[in-house]
Amino acid sequence: MSKIQQAIGRIEKGRKAGADHQPDSVVGEVRETDLADDSKLNLDPDQTWDAEILVQPHRRVVHIDVMALRRAGLLAPQDDERLIVDEYRNIKRPLVAHAFGKRATKVPDGHLIMVGSALPGEGKTFSCINLALSMTTERDMSVLLVDADVAKPHITRLFGLEKEPGLLDILDRDVGLDVDQAILPTNLNGLSILPAGLPRAHATEMLASERMESLIRTLGDQDPNRIVLFDSPPLLMTSEAKVLASLVGQVVIIVHAGKTPQRAVFDAVGQVGEDKALNLVLNQVRHSRSGNYYGAYYGYGAGEGHGDAK
Repeated sequence: MSKIQQAIGRIEKGRKAGADHQPDSVVGEVRETDLADDSKLNLDPDQTWDAEILVQPHRRVVHIDVMALRRAGLLAPQDDERLIVDEYRNIKRPLVAHAFGKRATKVPDGHLIMVGSALPGEGKTFSCINLALSMTTERDMSVLLVDADVAKPHITRLFGLEKEPGLLDILDRDVGLDVDQAILPTNLNGLSILPAGLPRAHATEMLASERMESLIRTLGDQDPNRIVLFDSPPLLMTSEAKVLASLVGQVVIIVHAGKTPQRAVFDAVGQVGEDKALNLVLNQVRHSRSGNYYGAYYGYGAGEGHGDAK
């Protein structure tokens, strides 16, 4: 039995959870700010933020309201915070290891990671945000969170960035927007966001274009110590998700415990190239102190030919 089949067997045994969190509430806003005065939030009880911070007065910064994130269901309640931190620490470790070759085989383009799902409502936005926050606690590494789900840009809406230029504006040749103009730093040290951008009639074609491929190469080459996380459209709903999967080094598929059909998981896995490092994460497992469904489970490690992280 393959690792994927074993993981899917676990998924079939998962207990059915509540509805996926996809709130419309705004948990951030863009401000003109002096980064030297920004407060830094420690979301990892065992890790402190690096002290160094860029001094760039009057730069546009996304100020993230962590309490609003909790109210929106995108962070665990404080009673369960250590549990969710530990879960995402376990999920990120092999991803980071394969991205940079830390005690594991370095995956080509492994620092480019797509987070997707087979179907809508699996919890990929929840997982993508928590994974990004966990990764920012790593030393000597930063994270760029890219909202590539342009049809339903939940990350863009959550952080109040609907009017900000972003991914689609960079891909539009008529706009001529520079990448650095669209990437927004946040008040959380090491985390930046690239919004989806203003809506376009041919957005799906843009994501499947050669210009998108060039942009991903640019994002990957800008900083050798940065992980780029793409919040992707569902793999079985859009063709551009398959294209995006072909352009990154690692793919994470979020699976809703007790909800995602087995056939859908197999079909989604089939959309990903056999040469990719593939990961399944079982979401919405009841094992928190409060009985809420905030857990995640790392179901399947890197693809064949890549050593395990230790």
